[in-house]
Amino acid sequence: MTIFAGAGRVSIRSFRHKGLADLFERGRTGKLGSRFHGASLLILDHLDAITSLQDCAGVRGFHALKGDRKGRYAMVVTGNYRITFEWRSGEVVDVDFEDYH
Repeated sequence: MTIFAGAGRVSIRSFRHKGLADLFERGRTGKLGSRFHGASLLILDHLDAITSLQDCAGVRGFHALKGDRKGRYAMVVTGNYRITFEWRSGEVVDVDFEDYH
């Protein structure tokens, strides 16, 4: 599922995870455990402000994924949970919340 962010210049262009989209747009959601809200909001705010992937270096365990997930990037929310995304044409797209370990 792709959900597009509001109008105007934003780095985050689309979401795969509806709960993250709600959290980003409304500051709350029932589709994502409340224990993940604080770290997720920090990551989403950071991603919305970046102008290049270099802006993520050293932030919340930022790393590129490998293998069949090549082209996606991840940041640590907590434990095994990550916010993952792609970087296309200067925008953050297909933002997802997942436990891929």
